[in-house]
Amino acid sequence: MQEKYSFIEIEPKWQKKWLEEKAYKTEESSAKPKYYALAMFPYPSGDLHMGHVRNYSIADVIARFKRMQGFNVLHPIGWDSFGLPAENAAIKHQTPPADWTWKNIANMQRQLKGMGLSYDWDREVATCHPGYYKWTQWMFLEFYKHGLVYKKKAAVNWCPSCTTVLANEQVVDGACERCDTPVTKKNLEQWFFKITDYAETLLQDLDDLPGWPEKVKTMQRNWIGRSEGVEVQFALEGRPEKFSVYTTRVDTLFGVSYVVLAPEHPLVLELVKGTKYEEDVRAFINKMNGLNEIARTSTEAEKEGLFIGAYCLNPLSGEKLPIWIANYVLVEYGTGAVMGVPAHDERDFEFAAKYQLPIKTVIVPNDSEPGEKDKPLKAAYTDDGILVNSGSFDGLSSDEGWDKIADEVERRGVGQRKVNFRLRDWLISRQRYWGAPIPMVYCEACGTVPVPEEQLPVMLPEDVVFKTGENPLTTSKSFMETTCPKCGGPAHRETDTMDTFACSSWYFLRYTDPRNTESPFTKDAVDQWMNVDQYVGGVEHAILHLLYARFFTKALRDFGYLKANEPFQNLLTQGMVCMDGSKMSKSKGNIVSPEAIIGKYGADTARLFILFAAPPERDLEWSDQGVEGCYRFLNRIWRLVAQYESIIKETRKVPVSKADLEKEWANLDSAGKEMRRQTHLAIQRVTVDVGTRYNFNTAISTIMEWVNALYLYKEQPTANPLVGREAIEGIFLLLAPFAPHITEELWQGIGHTNSVHEQPWPEVDEKALVQDEVTVVLQVNGKVRDRIQVPAEISAAELEKIVVSQPKVVEWTQGKTVVKVITVPGKLVNLVVK
Repeated sequence: MQEKYSFIEIEPKWQKKWLEEKAYKTEESSAKPKYYALAMFPYPSGDLHMGHVRNYSIADVIARFKRMQGFNVLHPIGWDSFGLPAENAAIKHQTPPADWTWKNIANMQRQLKGMGLSYDWDREVATCHPGYYKWTQWMFLEFYKHGLVYKKKAAVNWCPSCTTVLANEQVVDGACERCDTPVTKKNLEQWFFKITDYAETLLQDLDDLPGWPEKVKTMQRNWIGRSEGVEVQFALEGRPEKFSVYTTRVDTLFGVSYVVLAPEHPLVLELVKGTKYEEDVRAFINKMNGLNEIARTSTEAEKEGLFIGAYCLNPLSGEKLPIWIANYVLVEYGTGAVMGVPAHDERDFEFAAKYQLPIKTVIVPNDSEPGEKDKPLKAAYTDDGILVNSGSFDGLSSDEGWDKIADEVERRGVGQRKVNFRLRDWLISRQRYWGAPIPMVYCEACGTVPVPEEQLPVMLPEDVVFKTGENPLTTSKSFMETTCPKCGGPAHRETDTMDTFACSSWYFLRYTDPRNTESPFTKDAVDQWMNVDQYVGGVEHAILHLLYARFFTKALRDFGYLKANEPFQNLLTQGMVCMDGSKMSKSKGNIVSPEAIIGKYGADTARLFILFAAPPERDLEWSDQGVEGCYRFLNRIWRLVAQYESIIKETRKVPVSKADLEKEWANLDSAGKEMRRQTHLAIQRVTVDVGTRYNFNTAISTIMEWVNALYLYKEQPTANPLVGREAIEGIFLLLAPFAPHITEELWQGIGHTNSVHEQPWPEVDEKALVQDEVTVVLQVNGKVRDRIQVPAEISAAELEKIVVSQPKVVEWTQGKTVVKVITVPGKLVNLVVK
């Protein structure tokens, strides 16, 4: 074995060997239990960043650990390779998106291999490969067959910079999540996935995911937004039409003093047509079209409204109510109409005060004084209480009133109880080129026709022109012009492509059968591996990818293609990598290149630091000193092994039976027994930290302490070579998932011919954990005065007798009275004196 640790020689050597021998290829069939370990696949932007290093190192430790525990592990990698950056690069550099993407993939493949990640590279997928997006298109057609796809004209989120539509989930604080440009509204014909059909099960089944972080489940619950209420019909005065309002506060129905319609509500222009209000209403609508949803509904935004000159009738009291339009009501949420109850809603109170609309109290506190119902309010009263000014319902509690009024609404046929969701259908149309083409054609004779499965994939054309603000697919005549699959007549293709999240909503299923050309996967393969046992990725995907993947899985289950109800059994959301308190980013100029760190210190050091610096779910503060420290630790292990190498090789020459080993352990001196205790205590702690809690930082810390103990033990004149060998080999085995190259090299350096990564995870010898002696802390009035070694099995009474006779205890208690003795067996004795 070399004297000096040279990662520059070691790491490429083992990476080459692992790849050539396909060391991490998943067994197709095995008697071992299965384990599916997966990190969210990357977008091939060109270079890995430290967030990637953290994400993939975490998943790799889990995969390696599970293999050593005897599992048949599926640990694949792929590329989420469609998306706007490739198209923008095409515009900027006049490079085809495919060329830019595949070049980046090749570079990032090289970087991932340089990290020593234990992927089954034979299962690699890329969403931009026709062999993959053929099946994304197939998924679209399956959803279409089952009524989960539809097209409609809608006011959609439009990013003027990316010149494409965005789903609601892709709008963050009113701006495009990718480029931060303020989002506007635009009316377009768009394709939607009917995710709302699964709203209830998506919500309820979160309770079946104890292995998910509570914060992610809360984010999904809030986004789905289930509420129980009543949909009430309001009749228009002097007209036959009616409109509906959904309310969760039907107990306040008698307190309605006005109704607000969304400016885009289809009734609005009908009601003002030919009236003196029409011009102002149209101007108001145009103004609203230029604002995004966040700007209109923010609690900080000023509430703006306009009376449209029309009235409706309260369905129970018959009271005549003015109809307004306002910025805070959106046509795509609920029914596009809300009832204004200013006495009991803060937003309505603010609006009514601004426009001097009536404020009518219909609920008062339980302990209110007589006459409270007629007093003017200084603020909205939003708590429960007693109904007043509500006709025959006066005197009921809020809960009773809610039920009784809901009953009356249903009895009169002017409404019904209804469960509502905040979740909207998933808008998947994108007016871009670099995505999976939507497999639909338009025929004058037949209308909208799906592309037959045998004609998939609908390939992306190459004869396109890339210009800012224009969908390149519309420039390709060869793509646009086609024949109708139904009648054979002339037709044209859909030019929208799918949201890239459609591609990433099922990739984990494709990994189970990635080379299948007849179907996206076989049922046997997908049922063998699903669901993913451990998923690792960023919390920023809580209401995007993670929600969509759950929807796809449940739909495909219902179609009969798989058994799994949820895609990911356990979820670990790693924190960000920060520098000087801020997330690493190019714009902040605080990027640390993984390649630079690996080039200077090696992949094992980079992995070790990124896992040691913080628990995985927390943000990690970058530290050059921390990297140096991890590098020094690996060198320290190398030097330790160099000192032990000859001893270990000697002990390996003569095989020792299990019985002989038991005898050897029984006859060890106290130092040898303590070293063995340290070894098996480390095995116990690391097994729990890695296998249960994913506290990799404390696992590495335990190994570091263990190495320190071994350094001290080897200086003992009676150091037992078998104890040293057991400890050294144990260190390699426990460190192997974290630092795979150095442990592989050292394992073979001490005489082994097989791979350290193929060894079984070490088991704890419970006998070794039993201590003959323990260190007990001696305190007087809570302050430490001494430490003594005593037999581990000593009784409390015997311990107290020994303690009171210790010189330092005598010194601190002389002339005083011991009023209390507090004993924690095996740990401390505290004498309380006066």
